[in-house]
Amino acid sequence: MSRDRSRQAHDARSSRLECRVRWAGRALIVAAALAASVGPALAQWREWDTDFDEDRKPWKEIEARIPSAPRTGDLVPFEAGAASRHRFYVDARSLSVGDDGVVRYTLVIKAAGGATNVTYEGIRCELRQQKYYAVGRADGNWVRARNPQWRRIEPQDVNRHHNVLYADFLCPGKQPVKSVREALQLLSYGPPPASN
Repeated sequence: MSRDRSRQAHDARSSRLECRVRWAGRALIVAAALAASVGPALAQWREWDTDFDEDRKPWKEIEARIPSAPRTGDLVPFEAGAASRHRFYVDARSLSVGDDGVVRYTLVIKAAGGATNVTYEGIRCELRQQKYYAVGRADGNWVRARNPQWRRIEPQDVNRHHNVLYADFLCPGKQPVKSVREALQLLSYGPPPASN
């Protein structure tokens, strides 16, 4: 009798093992079929994604046109932080938002000691970069910048004017303003309060 039970237990275990093997085999077949059907779809998706990216043209800067010298009546003041005693202005007539995503403007800095610095610049919002195009002379003429290169706008405690222009007035949300009018409104009335 114990042999019969032992045999029955063995047969039951064998039956369960065969059932598991059959189930695992079926699962493997289903997985292989699924992989075979998903593979072409993934390849097609990758191809579409690559085609989409290839349609994106590399960034190309448009030619910056140097504006006329700023006039006092067109200067819009902005605050660049309490750490600086200088006064900062953007020439409203020089503001432009290029098709290349660069916001260009004339910056006027009236130093605490009495000197005035005038530069024509651009900010590339996408990469948080700034570039000098020209430097204004006292006679109202411009001199092209010696080495016009894009430079990253680094956070600073003093001389924060480029950070402030980038974050608060010309590149809200790390995107260029939509229009000159929007930039002038931000410069005139300040950035909207930060939401919690």
